[in-house]
Amino acid sequence: MKDKLILGSRGSVLALWQANFVAQKIKSLFGVDVEIRKIKTKGDKILDSPLARIGGKGLFVKEIEMALEREEIDLAVHSMKDVPTELPSGLIIGAVIEREDPRDALISRNGVGLEELPRGAVVGTSSLRRKAQLWNRRPDLKLVDLRGNLDTRLRKLEKGQFEAMIVAFAGVKRLGRAERVTEVFGPETMLPAVGQGALAVEIREDDERVKEIVSRLDHKPTRKAVFSERALMRALEGGCQVPVGALASIKDGELTLQAMIASLDGKRMVRGVESGKLDEAEEIGYGLAEKLLLEGGKEILAEIRKEYE
Repeated sequence: MKDKLILGSRGSVLALWQANFVAQKIKSLFGVDVEIRKIKTKGDKILDSPLARIGGKGLFVKEIEMALEREEIDLAVHSMKDVPTELPSGLIIGAVIEREDPRDALISRNGVGLEELPRGAVVGTSSLRRKAQLWNRRPDLKLVDLRGNLDTRLRKLEKGQFEAMIVAFAGVKRLGRAERVTEVFGPETMLPAVGQGALAVEIREDDERVKEIVSRLDHKPTRKAVFSERALMRALEGGCQVPVGALASIKDGELTLQAMIASLDGKRMVRGVESGKLDEAEEIGYGLAEKLLLEGGKEILAEIRKEYE
């Protein structure tokens, strides 16, 4: 057993919280010290453009994966929603940490919910998925791109640059700022990003010692749910450039997957639900993706990809 493991992470406050959370679990279970190495990714360096315009997959993981491949680090911790559905050869997801609340949340300046926001209110979010679902319900809203960490976003909100902003509830909770949340959206209002709220521990496939350690951190129900969502995304060939939302839930040994594909303006939306046995999690994802494509999703996605060519 190694005396010390080197864990690669982005340097943001939230990423480091997540990295430390996993490091502490490893130390408490195995008594192994974990050194956290901060690695800057392309997504961290470009803060003045919407993610969809930057293009490419793995904006927040590629440089960390390269360090893993070069054996400069032993493992990496990512927000699962940032991990492309196709991993580089030789790398695997060794553990999926138990999911925090996957829903999206609204933080408004005056403490009002989505339906109470004044007509034409300015709302901050850089996510095409969130924009499409917001416009589907409130086409009058003015949506502006918003990047940066949570504190930066909150400062902009307080300065009156916008009336409200949309964030992942999991990140707000992890950073101890849940009291700032005005409204948490159910899936009928806004489906989250694939994998939102879950953490991925990525390792080298041939590193048996690290594989043995991180396998103890794996939360099987979360893995099944997230892999069902990722199978759907893989079938749709989606990423940051595509307004796709999905959420899998598990009850009494059955997995239910909800998903949607929307046009950029939110005027067209295809939604669906598929259920099945837990051990058929990925097949459920592929099946629902096929259904959504046949019901109009294929045309919506083709238009969006043309827009971002």
